Amino acid sequence: MKVMEIWRYPVKTMAGEKLKRVHMGPLGINGDRIVHVEDAQGRVITSRSHPRFLGHKGSLGTDGSPMVDGRPWNSPEVAAAVVDIGGPGAKLIRYDGPERFDVLPLLIATDGAIAAFGHDYRRLRPNIVIGGVAGLTEGEWPGGCLRIGKVLIGIQDLRLRCIMTSYDPDTLVQDKEITRGIYRRFDGKLALNCFVIEGGEVAVGDAVQLVRGRACAESAAAAVFAE
Repeated sequence: MKVMEIWRYPVKTMAGEKLKRVHMGPLGINGDRIVHVEDAQGRVITSRSHPRFLGHKGSLGTDGSPMVDGRPWNSPEVAAAVVDIGGPGAKLIRYDGPERFDVLPLLIATDGAIAAFGHDYRRLRPNIVIGGVAGLTEGEWPGGCLRIGKVLIGIQDLRLRCIMTSYDPDTLVQDKEITRGIYRRFDGKLALNCFVIEGGEVAVGDAVQLVRGRACAESAAAAVFAE
């Protein structure tokens, strides 16, 4: 198995950026989901209720600052676009605490499950895509770990999917049948909720090894996001 693709989403709920190499820390990929959208009442809002956010792309500039569509995340142009989608008082907030993740810091998808899904894998919003996996074998991985060079990743469970999977990542056209199909065919779950046990560099092409047994369990128990 190997790393096929790496994705980072600096602005939560917007499209992300495809990368060749990243650093993994205790909270996943450095720079992932460090900006989010809040409404006038301070509640986090996402593309589940405001899908037009998916039409904007988050990235990190050369200095590590968040960008939206190539503009600084705190620029007047970006602020106006956020209000246009989120309504009066909507704004971007920078926050890098662990609560910024809906579940866990990493979402890992496999080529076998993507093939079974049969649609654009970007609907699943993975951080890492692993190749060389047969069919739905990923469903047997929870409780294990993935070793990628010096990096060790704990696997908690399969991700329960939401309505965001129904939106085409390019056209934003909604097809609810795609989400219904995930529930009908995969019990609503695709891709893996994961957390970092040992950090380091990960690059496209790196070999991936599935690790099981006591060593993995003990490492996971000591990790920040282990339950």
